[in-house]
Amino acid sequence: MAEILRVENVSLAFGGLQVLDEVGFSVEEGKITSVVGPNGAGKTSLFNVIGGFYRPDRGRVWFDGRDITRLAPHRRAALGLGRTFQNIALYRGLSALDNIKLGAHPHVRSGILACGFRLPRARQEELELRERVEREVIDFLEIEHVRGVPVASLPYGLQKRVELARALALRPRLLLLDEPVAGMNREETEDMARFVLDLVEERGITVLLVEHDMGVVMDLSDHVVVLNFGRVIAQGRPAEVAEHPEVIRAYLGTRREGAPSGPFGALQREG
Repeated sequence: MAEILRVENVSLAFGGLQVLDEVGFSVEEGKITSVVGPNGAGKTSLFNVIGGFYRPDRGRVWFDGRDITRLAPHRRAALGLGRTFQNIALYRGLSALDNIKLGAHPHVRSGILACGFRLPRARQEELELRERVEREVIDFLEIEHVRGVPVASLPYGLQKRVELARALALRPRLLLLDEPVAGMNREETEDMARFVLDLVEERGITVLLVEHDMGVVMDLSDHVVVLNFGRVIAQGRPAEVAEHPEVIRAYLGTRREGAPSGPFGALQREG
């Protein structure tokens, strides 16, 4: 499979704090790659570099063979780079449907005046967008029953699903999921994992995932990249990475007598 994303020797510092240090890896098209590591390892900062919210001090980010290191976030979105956030970032006063439609904004052709004055072309485009969103996104994520509900009144698990729906409205080629099952109960987690697998298997969307639930990581991932203190300490297939000595030390410190040998779900950082 061809690579769709390459992170090349990326470094990032805030003042005297080195957040990312020569981070490099690639993401294969049509696969699920997970980035894991203890708290403070630099995972979300890495996502912010890939998404364009942070500009690295050194290194480059390549998407589909193009250097996007200096591209603005909305330009990356127009190329097919979608994202969800660790903390839900929805417009709480808007309905689920209106939030989802906002995800397709980079593909809207009507200008500000046409939209502001509700010209026929803009109205037709909005109608087509609504029909596409309902057909391709809302039905897929099984949220027909909440599409007209303000997101502020939705349960947490459904809000996370609406945020995923907004990212899908972009029609992404690569989807960055920042802790998609954080705070969910078991049933919600299983539903979200099923949706992620279906995105890859049925729609061919490539997924780059940050997640603390190591059971989800082990079940979903084709490739795992482990960060610790801003550096890549291991990468490879999930079962191999889970047994890597550097990974065990990062999560456990030292292996306690009688502690399970793996996989990731058995590892905890000592306090």
